[in-house]
Amino acid sequence: MTKFYVKWWLEPTKVPVDAEQRAKVWLSMLDMVKASLNAGVTKDWGMAAGGDFGYTISEAANEAELFTRLLTWMPYAHFEVVPMLTVDQAIEAIKKATTHR
Repeated sequence: MTKFYVKWWLEPTKVPVDAEQRAKVWLSMLDMVKASLNAGVTKDWGMAAGGDFGYTISEAANEAELFTRLLTWMPYAHFEVVPMLTVDQAIEAIKKATTHR
């Protein structure tokens, strides 16, 4: 499984103006985050203290699988996705690069 660093931003036009409605939407989304964490799909999650952006570390078989999961959050959030290497993958890549000259 590939790990992905995903930076997310809330779409301000999709956040309810009414405080009670806003809290309901946020708590609903956070319940979904907790479920993903409990299932082990999301490895880590954080929100900036300002509440409008954050990050997640997610595992997926490939980019298409991750994209399918991210569709759940659209149009409420925007994403920047970066595939991450494990330490063993980085070591293997460096060794391959230095032995194939």
